[in-house]
Amino acid sequence: MGTAVGGGRAVPRYVQIADEIVQQIRAGVLKPGDMVPSESELVDRYGVSGGTIRKAMVEVRASGLVETRHGKGSLVKARPPVRHRSSDRFRRSHRKGGKAAYLAESEQAGATAKVSVLFIGPADAPDDVAERLGVDPGSKVLARRRLYFRNGTPVETATSYLPWDVVKDIPELFSENPGPGGIYARLEDDGHVFAEFVETLQARPASKAESSELALSPGSPVVHLIRDAVTEEGRVVEVCDTLMAADQFVFSYRIPATD
Repeated sequence: MGTAVGGGRAVPRYVQIADEIVQQIRAGVLKPGDMVPSESELVDRYGVSGGTIRKAMVEVRASGLVETRHGKGSLVKARPPVRHRSSDRFRRSHRKGGKAAYLAESEQAGATAKVSVLFIGPADAPDDVAERLGVDPGSKVLARRRLYFRNGTPVETATSYLPWDVVKDIPELFSENPGPGGIYARLEDDGHVFAEFVETLQARPASKAESSELALSPGSPVVHLIRDAVTEEGRVVEVCDTLMAADQFVFSYRIPATD
């Protein structure tokens, strides 16, 4: 049979098979590092065609729980999620303690963090970034692009854009290591005291290039996050454009119930 009926609607057989494989991974029947059974094994197990199994594996890969290795099949990932605590990770106390936001949140999760700097230098502000920064499109800004690793696995890319008039007299911001507490600490040292960080998130499939950079299967889900760093004077002094492997992050927000 190609479908089953549940809740008044037909569920395609490939979806049922995908759900069962995903549940086996979540339950630990298939453990991190295990190979998912081959197409021929799954055909025999479920008594369906190879086409049905291939469609099921598309769904399994979309869960972000497996990665496909050319010529070897699909491997269960060892990528437990990091919890993002937005109410904690930008605390001034972390910066004063010498910890940038990513290092602080990784430490809270018991993970080993590493940051690889891909580019630091002048750039033309993209239109959307320029609007957020309150500068003209194409204005010169400082761009800082990084690739973040957790326990040796790439999990996030981020590019910070900062107004040139703000950064030109802060030499540490042009260095790979801006010093204890990261770029936010250096900005505050220069008098740009932060009032809030405003984040916008959107989930979408990764592009081919993004999948390669983050070591994901093609089309895996990612979270695109844009953050504005706003000072007490109301100026945005950094826009951070971030792409995150969706299976690596759980977002937890504290929202005050006030007028």
